[in-house]
Amino acid sequence: MSDLFSSAPARKKEKDSSSYTADDIEILEGLEPVRRRPGMYIGGTDENAMHHLVNEILDNAMDEAVAGHATRIDIRMTKNNEIIIADNGRGIPVDPHPKYPKKSALEVILTLLHSGGKFSDKAYQTSGGLHGVGISVVNALSDDMWVEVARDGVLYRQSFSRGHPTTKLENKGAVKGRRGTVVSFHPDGQIFGDAKFSPLRIHNLARSKAYLFRGVEIAFECDAELLPEPSNIPAKTVFKFPKGLLDYLTSELEGLPTITPLPFYAQADLADKKGRVECAVAWLSEDEGFIRSYCNTIPTPQGGTHESGFRTMLARGLKNYGELIGNKKASQITADDILDGASIMLSVFIRDPQFQGQTKDKLVSAEAARLVDNATKDYFDHWLTNDPARSKMLLEAIIEKAEERKRAKEDKELSRKSPTRKLRLPGKLADCSRSAAAGTEIFIVEGDSAGGSAKQGRHRETQAILPLRGKILNVVSATRDKIRDNQEIQDLTQALGCGMGSAFKLANLRYERVIIMTDADVDGAHISSLLMTFFYTQMKELVEKGHLYLAQPPLYRLTSGNSSFYAMNDAHKDELLKTAFKGKSKVDISRFKGLGEMPAKQLKETTMNPETRTLLRVTVQDAQAALDNLVERLMGKNAESRFDFIQQNASFVREVDV
Repeated sequence: MSDLFSSAPARKKEKDSSSYTADDIEILEGLEPVRRRPGMYIGGTDENAMHHLVNEILDNAMDEAVAGHATRIDIRMTKNNEIIIADNGRGIPVDPHPKYPKKSALEVILTLLHSGGKFSDKAYQTSGGLHGVGISVVNALSDDMWVEVARDGVLYRQSFSRGHPTTKLENKGAVKGRRGTVVSFHPDGQIFGDAKFSPLRIHNLARSKAYLFRGVEIAFECDAELLPEPSNIPAKTVFKFPKGLLDYLTSELEGLPTITPLPFYAQADLADKKGRVECAVAWLSEDEGFIRSYCNTIPTPQGGTHESGFRTMLARGLKNYGELIGNKKASQITADDILDGASIMLSVFIRDPQFQGQTKDKLVSAEAARLVDNATKDYFDHWLTNDPARSKMLLEAIIEKAEERKRAKEDKELSRKSPTRKLRLPGKLADCSRSAAAGTEIFIVEGDSAGGSAKQGRHRETQAILPLRGKILNVVSATRDKIRDNQEIQDLTQALGCGMGSAFKLANLRYERVIIMTDADVDGAHISSLLMTFFYTQMKELVEKGHLYLAQPPLYRLTSGNSSFYAMNDAHKDELLKTAFKGKSKVDISRFKGLGEMPAKQLKETTMNPETRTLLRVTVQDAQAALDNLVERLMGKNAESRFDFIQQNASFVREVDV
């Protein structure tokens, strides 16, 4: 012990690369953390992340409108990739901040994280912004930004770049008839490269926000040079929807047959003045429905407690109505039966909402379920009782779905050829209707978004869809217990019905073709490789007998005038530009971000329709021992083997997608 605390002077050593001292600790100040790690704040540095900057500024303007202080929002896109958003609200405060008396509140908000007026309910009863990082993040990731504020008859202006003010707050003098905030920003090329804003995306964003709050008018304007030819959106338009979500639902279902002639619609205040809710629901006769939910105008694609409360209300209300009219079959109805074919728009405004994760994709506020349920139940009960003929029609259609579900649960077989073995199918599988395996195929897709597009584009009789969440487990480096307990592998094995490993039986395969359909990018290729590894190691005979395929979705769509072609990759795109579009002065090139963003019609035409698609069959070569060795080398636990392979083959790489 005495040796450890000896007072003898230590010899000074040069610092080596393995040391770790206080000198290695960095302290990032101001907005530098945002520039170092933009993915933490906006999800990445790609085109999607860049568009998130628009959401941040637009959400601030929407919060002013929802709070009753603004009636109009203007969004303008310029040809140099600049976005200008203006509102006629109260304007960002410009007086000195109490904690930083040498800085205006405007400068504090723009240059400091976690500064804003939405941490309490003093300035906003409900808002989409929660953490005080939105506009400061936009500032940090813009190489040119300026803000104008009109308050109390005076115009103020200040400019910024990459998180720092480039001018002081300037008093531009008196103004009449003007109030509110104007924000202009240009994304920093050091962060986003040469990515460009999409007029269609921003046009649709403006329209959806106007639907979500009927009291606001949103004007969209785009430099005409930015629009593709032909364009299905105008260069200038104004959105205002007096009927809110009812208008939204009507536009989405235009031309589609519904079970009831009119949808259910309601808007109501939540209990104890804790906010309000608006909803619209229609049940489709044939097509699959959807649910789009929002909290404080923020989309919640993964749903949450507000959706749970609404589903509970619908199920209870319809069951109670069945009991009221003496229909005993109504007791078997579940929420899943009611949601089958239902197209739902749901928007809630609540104080201090709690979301799961930084991206606010799911609402987890516990009381939201109860508040939504209680606020909407009376409206649904009245809607049902006011038109008995309509409600009876809906009830009978839902009961039919419930009976179909019950029969399916009782009658589905593990093998269509073996009537004695029952099958428990995964709930997210959209199965085909044909009973025999011959001529059928199952598409394995990544995520619910891609699954939704695939379900709309499929041929129901012969094509089944199974969406998987994220990247499947690498079975080569996983233990047996981990493989057995993995939910995605369980779902896949149950859907195919043939077992895996030593329990695999090809005769029990429920489909003739198993098709892996992933995005045409690096992540998609990784998921495909993981799935092929799974099939090769756990269902090898399925691969050997030629049942496994890879779908070939396009990466680009090229349009000029009435001519439109799809390109599978960069080389194919360049070839089309030299051949099909030779001599064309302007060709609009759209890159598909993923299957989930591809319209169902295009997905069907390019990737799913047997008459127009291209499939690659996955086969096994004769040198099986060499193949086994390669799979273990690339997918096994030994990282050095993969590193050696990369070094040996790096010289053959011509294009790198990062």
